[in-house]
Amino acid sequence: MKIVRKLPPSSEGSAGARVVPWKLLVVDDEPDVRRLTALNLRGFEFAGRPLELIEAGSATEAHERLKEHGDIALALIDVVMESDDAGLKLVEYIRKDLKNLMIRLVIRTGQPGVAPERFVIDNFDIDDYKDKTELTAQKLYTTVRTALKGYRDLQTIEWNRIGLSRILAVTPDLYNLHRDKLEDYFQGVLMQLIGICKLGHSGMISTIDGLVATVDGQDIRIRAGAGDFDDSPGADTRRNEIVELCSNVIVGRDMPARLRNGALVIPLQVGEEIFGFVYLETGEDISESDRELIQIMANQCAAALDNFRLHHSLEESYDEAIDMLGQVAEFKDSATGTHIRRIQEYTRRLAIALGCPADEAEVYAKASRLHDVGKVGIPDNILRKPGSLNDDEFEIIKRHTKIGDTVLKRSPSLAVARLVARSHHEKWNGTGYPDGLAGDAIPFVARLVAAVDVFDALVSKRPYKGPWQKDKATTEIRNGSGAHFDPRIAETFLAMIDRGEVDDLVIAATAAPADHPNLAGE
Repeated sequence: MKIVRKLPPSSEGSAGARVVPWKLLVVDDEPDVRRLTALNLRGFEFAGRPLELIEAGSATEAHERLKEHGDIALALIDVVMESDDAGLKLVEYIRKDLKNLMIRLVIRTGQPGVAPERFVIDNFDIDDYKDKTELTAQKLYTTVRTALKGYRDLQTIEWNRIGLSRILAVTPDLYNLHRDKLEDYFQGVLMQLIGICKLGHSGMISTIDGLVATVDGQDIRIRAGAGDFDDSPGADTRRNEIVELCSNVIVGRDMPARLRNGALVIPLQVGEEIFGFVYLETGEDISESDRELIQIMANQCAAALDNFRLHHSLEESYDEAIDMLGQVAEFKDSATGTHIRRIQEYTRRLAIALGCPADEAEVYAKASRLHDVGKVGIPDNILRKPGSLNDDEFEIIKRHTKIGDTVLKRSPSLAVARLVARSHHEKWNGTGYPDGLAGDAIPFVARLVAAVDVFDALVSKRPYKGPWQKDKATTEIRNGSGAHFDPRIAETFLAMIDRGEVDDLVIAATAAPADHPNLAGE
C-alpha cells in the first residue's frame, strides 16, 4: 500500500478541487480607476487561483469591506479621498486597530506631492508605493503578483508558527499524552501540514482543507479539522463523507471517485498497523520534497498515537492491578468491598474540595482502595474477632500497615498506594502507628484517608454496634481535629458533610452489611 495516495487529475467522476480566489480590495474614490483596475486584471491567476475584486469608494467604505472580508490578501489604496490623508489613516486602521499584519498594502496615488514616497514608506507600514501614472497594466500585474506571493509566504510562516507552537506546547508531555493534549497535538500537526502546502490563510482555511482522524477498531474519530472539516455548523455532512471514503483508501482499496482532484490521503501507520489517516485537499500539485515532509509529519503523528495507546494501556494495567489487589482484600472479608469503594469516593471528593486537580484526586482515590490491603496477612481469628481486641491482638493487627507497605513496594506504579497503606493510621499529634509521624511529615494522601476511613467506620454497621448518626460521627471528627486529623482536612471534610455532599455515601454505609469490627476503625 502506498503511504501517500493522490487522486489523478484525469480520474473520471472525480470532484474538482475547491478553488478559492485571492481577495483584492481596491480603495479609490474614482470609479474609472476601479473599473480600469478590474479590466487590467481580468483573467489574472496566481498559484492556480483567480482574483476576486472588492471595491470601496472611500476609506470609510473600506472599513466596512474589511469587516465583511477577514481574508483579504491585498489592498490597493488611494491616498487622497474624503480627506488628503484618508488612505494613510486607513493603513493605520488596518495595522494598528485591526492588527492585521498579513494583508499586503500598496499605496497608489495620483498626487505624490501630497504624500511623498519616502515619507510614506518611512512612516507607514506599507509594502509598496506606486504613482498611478507609472502603474501600467504590466506593472499592475507584477505588483499584484509580487504582493500575493508575499501574502502566501507569510501565511505559510504563520501556519507553521501556530502549528509548531501547538506541538511544542505538548512536547514536554509527549510520552504522557492525555486526551485533551492529544487534540492540540493533532491540530498542530494539521496546521504544519497546511503550512507545508502553502495554501492556507489565517483564520478559516479556504484553499486547503484537511482533517486528522484516528481509527480504533471500528470507531473512527476526527481529532482535528480545518476548512470544510472544522467544527462549524453544517460541516458534519462533508466530514462524514470523507471519513467513509478515506476509510476505504486506508484498507487498501482504490481511491474513490468522489474525492476531489488534488486530494491526499496519508495513513497514520506504525509498521503494519494503521491508526488513522490525514486527509488534505489542495488546489495545486505538491512537490516531491513537500510530500516527503508531509509523510514525516504523518509518521510523527502516528508515533504519538502509538505512544498514546501504550500509555493508556499502562494506565489500564495500573487500574487493573488496583482492582485485583482490592479484590484480594475483599476475599478476606466480602463485606469490606463496599467500605473500600466508599473510601475511594470520599477521598476523591475531599481531595477536590481541598483544591487538588481532578486527575490528582483520582490518583489519591484509587490509591485509597488499598489502604487495608495488608490485612491479608492478619490471622482470621483476630481480624474477625467479634469483640474488642486485647493489647497483644491489637499489636498484631497494627502490623497490617507494614505488611501493606511490603506488598506494594514491589511496584513503583503503586507508590502512592504504598504511602496510604503504611501511614493511614498515623495521627496529626504523632501518637499513631507504625512510625509515629506527626503533622506534615504524614503523607498528604494518608491524611486524607485517615479522616474518611474513621468517619465511614463510625457511620457503618458493625456486629457489635449500629451505625452512628451523622451528627455524632461529625462531632467525633471535629473533636479529633488537630489531634488525630490534619485540621485543614478535618475542617474541609466537616464543611462537605454539613453541605450534604457525602449524604449518598453515608446512606450507602448505613444500608451496607455489617463489616467486621477490626477492619477499619481499630
